[in-house]
Amino acid sequence: MRFLRRLAVLAVAALTAFAGLSAAPAHAREAGATAAPVFKAPYPCGQRWTYSHHSAEVRRALDFVRADGGSTAGTPVLASAAGRATRHWQADGAGNYIVIDHGGGWATYYFHLAAFSVPSGTSVAQGQQIGTTGSTGNSSGAHIHYEQLLNGVGQNIVINGAGLPYPGSYHQAYLTSDNGCGGAGTVFSTWGTGVNVRSDARLSAPVVTTLSGPTTVRVVCQKQGDTVTAEGYTNNWWSKLLDQNGFITNIYIDHPDAKLPGVPLC
Repeated sequence: MRFLRRLAVLAVAALTAFAGLSAAPAHAREAGATAAPVFKAPYPCGQRWTYSHHSAEVRRALDFVRADGGSTAGTPVLASAAGRATRHWQADGAGNYIVIDHGGGWATYYFHLAAFSVPSGTSVAQGQQIGTTGSTGNSSGAHIHYEQLLNGVGQNIVINGAGLPYPGSYHQAYLTSDNGCGGAGTVFSTWGTGVNVRSDARLSAPVVTTLSGPTTVRVVCQKQGDTVTAEGYTNNWWSKLLDQNGFITNIYIDHPDAKLPGVPLC
């Protein structure tokens, strides 16, 4: 059985009050606390964004900007889990922002929206558009300021069950969204760094992109190709990735089986 690699990250930073919103120290999620929803990235399926955290941020926020060549401004902001959305405004801080109450004490915050997409008090589904990315309030450029709170206390942000790192600047960490994918492909996580995505299931095929580190991918099909030996494993099955439009060896798909279950043949 393959040893599962997980991106394990939790950083502790000193936080200060910001624009009238009170800061709070980072918390570990205590045993016995209400189970969190399975939160997903707050932007559309297949998009790759980078993120950062700085000491002036309230609670345990992360700021997200696009890193896939698309425009950050105007990109839909999606509910990262189902709940009840309320609209708010803070001129000198969060600007247009939405709070989603997920029940059980859990809530998510989305700051600096250019516009709202739902009325206040609406019940929203995971992946539903709630606004558009902007730079309203106290903001120097378009981004999604995103928070997860439990009983009003900021938590270290977890997406798809995995904690995110807290880099001090952009382009040190990236996250590809599987929110609102609508069942297109089967979602898996990858492991390893510098993993080549090739145009076909052959080691001689051109590299179309490289996965810099562990990420979420959508596998549309798999097939046998060149045998690859890496990281102590040998496998001749390859997965076709929807968003990267290429193949990677199944060695770097974080699953114990050489041939992935439930994935059709190419």
